[in-house]
Amino acid sequence: MKFYRSHILVSINETSLAAGVQEFITALRNELAKNDLAEEINILETGPLGFFGRGICLTVYPENINYEGVKIEDIPELVQEHFLKGRPVKRLMVGVTEKFSPKFNYENRIVLRNSGIIDPENIDDYIGAGGYVALEKALTNMQPNDIIAEVKKSGLKGRGGAAFPAGLKWSFTSALDVPQKYVVVNADEGEPGTFKDRLIMEGDPHQLLEGIILCARAVGASKAYIYIRGEYKLCIARLEKAIKQAYDYGILGKNIFDSGFDLDIELKIGAGAYVCGEETALIESLEGNRGTPRWKPPFPGVEGLWKAPTIVNNVETLANVPFIIAKGADEFLQYGTPDCPGTKVYTILGDVAYPGLCEVDMGTTLRTIINDYAGGMKKGFRFKAALVGGAAGVILPDRLLDVKMDFTSLNQYSAVLGSGAILVLNEHQSIVDLLWSILRFFRHESCGKCSPCKNGTQQLYQLISKIRKGNGTMEDVNLMLLIAETMQQTSFCALGQSPIMAVRSAIENFTDEFIEITKK
Repeated sequence: MKFYRSHILVSINETSLAAGVQEFITALRNELAKNDLAEEINILETGPLGFFGRGICLTVYPENINYEGVKIEDIPELVQEHFLKGRPVKRLMVGVTEKFSPKFNYENRIVLRNSGIIDPENIDDYIGAGGYVALEKALTNMQPNDIIAEVKKSGLKGRGGAAFPAGLKWSFTSALDVPQKYVVVNADEGEPGTFKDRLIMEGDPHQLLEGIILCARAVGASKAYIYIRGEYKLCIARLEKAIKQAYDYGILGKNIFDSGFDLDIELKIGAGAYVCGEETALIESLEGNRGTPRWKPPFPGVEGLWKAPTIVNNVETLANVPFIIAKGADEFLQYGTPDCPGTKVYTILGDVAYPGLCEVDMGTTLRTIINDYAGGMKKGFRFKAALVGGAAGVILPDRLLDVKMDFTSLNQYSAVLGSGAILVLNEHQSIVDLLWSILRFFRHESCGKCSPCKNGTQQLYQLISKIRKGNGTMEDVNLMLLIAETMQQTSFCALGQSPIMAVRSAIENFTDEFIEITKK
């Protein structure tokens, strides 16, 4: 094995690709070679490092120094100062001028434990980091029911928004004696500001594959589909490569490791419909039909894809499973809270100093997430509100900054973790404008299957547009609340049932803003 003095981890993601990261790496290699450092300094292309939207980002190990917004013209200075003279270039470092240092905190991560550390396109890196150990354990020392029992014991709840216990869901399908079962991965993130699953897949695609394989083994499925958003080009490329590598290593295919277990995994590219985040609409789309939700029951676990029992799980949910099986449920229970064990992955956006990706224990407060993982508010701004859980989430005011971010605690405030997106607003941002944007989205994405949603989203959009222009009244505001409540009770699926979250939280938490704008 070759040993290096330092490792330069270069984040390869959609942002860095747009900033020319491939040309940057070539120039960096040439500069290192020119200074006789090629044998001492290793460059590793990896996944998201934790903060994004800041161009080309690097982390240097073992010094654990983070650089952001680095350009090709910075390379000579970086090599001369840092790698020859041992003096980090402060003007390019993260958190030097501000009182903040990103908490990558790898020792406390589960889902993102390899992200930003290993090469996501190299199966050997994943195996070297402990990957596929859980699969080996499951195939050699556990029966399918043992896998389900361990997941049940862990208390893992679905991370796609519904928070249904994963082990319990699996047990319904496992008990059915039928010739064909399926596992379907919901990787179709269609909600504004939501892309934590994309970053999970970009940073560690093999971890998702291992979670899928363990799920399939547990329920007796021989075919799995990853239904992925079509715009996720880098994710798709990395998953395709990971699947091929898994077949080459005998981890997928027939009679995996002489266990008698067969599994094939296939990617299916979504067409961009938000409603396909609903599991039955997703299944309809997989079958080649228009993506609209089905009646339930029967639930997919009993009658799903092509009328066969089907497990539908979110990316983050399945990415937790290898840790649970490898380390044991008791280790997983050390994270989070008794009611909500484990961790949660968030994307933090908006008026914060460092928009980024983080993974924290369930029960961590909103204030801690914003301050410790996003550097607090942008300089000169004060916190006004946070949209938590994506468009189908709630708008929390400053008095709820210390709310614990877990399913049980948020439920007390009629709030949800939802898609894992946190959009932070400063004191100058308009809640009315935010609500207008949310309702415009729901109107656009309604599939039209049911009248309450089809007509309700249109009426809500018209009312908020009227209010936003200063032509509305408080009667219009109250009518919005009534329509949203009616939609919640009568809409066919979660799309039409969701606007009430944003509407109610906006009106109740920021009443004065609506009163002021309706008086103009």
